[in-house]
Amino acid sequence: MIYQAVTDLLHYAHICRLLHAADIRWARNSLLDDLHLNDWQARIPQVRPLEEILKDILDWAAAQGLIENDVTSRDLFDTKLMGRLTPPPSQVQAHFAALYAKSPEDATNWYYRFSQDTNYIRRYRIKKDIKWITQTPYGDLDITINLSKPEKDPRAIAAAKLSPQSGYPQCLLCADNEGYAGNLQHPARQNHRMIPITIHRSPWFLQYSPYVYYNEHCICLNQEHTPMKIDRACFGKLLDFISQFPHYFVGSNADLPIVGGSILAHDHFQGGRCTFAMEKAPIETVLTFTGFEDVSAGIVKWPMSVLRISGKKTDRLIDLADKILSCWRGYSDESAVIFAETNGEAHNTITPIARMRNDNFELDLVLRNNLTTPEHPLGLYHPHAELHHIKKENIGLIEVMGLAVLPARLKTELALLSAAIPDGRNIRSDEILSKHADWVEQLQGKYTFTQENVKSILKKEVGLVFVQVLEHAGVYKRTADGRAAFLRLIDYINQH
Repeated sequence: MIYQAVTDLLHYAHICRLLHAADIRWARNSLLDDLHLNDWQARIPQVRPLEEILKDILDWAAAQGLIENDVTSRDLFDTKLMGRLTPPPSQVQAHFAALYAKSPEDATNWYYRFSQDTNYIRRYRIKKDIKWITQTPYGDLDITINLSKPEKDPRAIAAAKLSPQSGYPQCLLCADNEGYAGNLQHPARQNHRMIPITIHRSPWFLQYSPYVYYNEHCICLNQEHTPMKIDRACFGKLLDFISQFPHYFVGSNADLPIVGGSILAHDHFQGGRCTFAMEKAPIETVLTFTGFEDVSAGIVKWPMSVLRISGKKTDRLIDLADKILSCWRGYSDESAVIFAETNGEAHNTITPIARMRNDNFELDLVLRNNLTTPEHPLGLYHPHAELHHIKKENIGLIEVMGLAVLPARLKTELALLSAAIPDGRNIRSDEILSKHADWVEQLQGKYTFTQENVKSILKKEVGLVFVQVLEHAGVYKRTADGRAAFLRLIDYINQH
């Protein structure tokens, strides 16, 4: 079996153009070395899915005692094997540059496919994600239950605690990850290749997220391990990126805890080729900023508080965005429960998103505040406790734009609820499902559940909970008082 699997893996790499015909013998011997095999038995190659080929090799390796048979160990080993078949960075960068000279879109099309062919993006895991669309007053929101990040085996977790700790690479985004062998605490990246780019006259890299939450989900990261910061330069970097890749959007997580992303220690952006509901949302209140009459501006019809500015000249957008940010950083409105700082801790920041629209540069500036209160210790402008049964995690850039990334546990919990609700079972007495009891009781007052409709109702209502999540994260509520408070901020900006 092992010789057939190795033959098929080499054939796969050749037809995907990872391997040149002249390199097949060399690559085969590298694989044999990794598998502790000292001979070779030729086989007729078969065209099979990569997942199937690698499974055969991993099962054999586990049976031979070469690896532990858990997800982490298997991932480390199959990444090592794919790294043997992945062209070196110099070749990848040269091919990307040649394509980019013809068309940026051609270059990213190739690079995205390449990142999947090398198994850096594991197609078979991405396909496991559960996705649907929920119609809402703000447009069609994308809902996903993310299953592409494997959950670690308890044995691997225990082993990781006993293994030596390392500070290299410094984080999951650092350029030093390219080609890194990984360990029990850090994913292997031998099949990872990065594209060097220049952003705002500084060296950066382009890569794709291995988990691909949406189409062509890319990451643009600073070559240096330096903290994220939302400032004037950030706006310039975002607009510089889309001037180079106009078919992509790009955005940054906020730079404060609670309202920021999971990695604040390394300056990076996320982008890709996807149109989210927020981009489709119209401007509902047209604004004019004093001194910037040449820049189109308005408040977006969205559950969070979004200012949209657009124009032909990037320097004008940068100037206005910087003014809005500077004013917002120091702005307080006690009647709206907005405080720029408490006890010396700053609270106001922005989640910015840049794109091209009808040959204009466009920035969406999402106002964020990470104030905590005794009633809401995880954040006043964060999903409140009654929504934690669906979404408790931070609301970062991706969620802000209208894509719910929900925890994997919901796959099991929604399936159990779909069976329990039509049968009239007591949800409160169920150890796993009791967290959903209040929500289910509300739904039972709204619907007559049957075996036929329960799944569709739950999906719809999960999507509507996500709307509430975004509304909670909105600094200015969509009420008469909230709109009046939002316009007070606009007046403040125009007066400064």
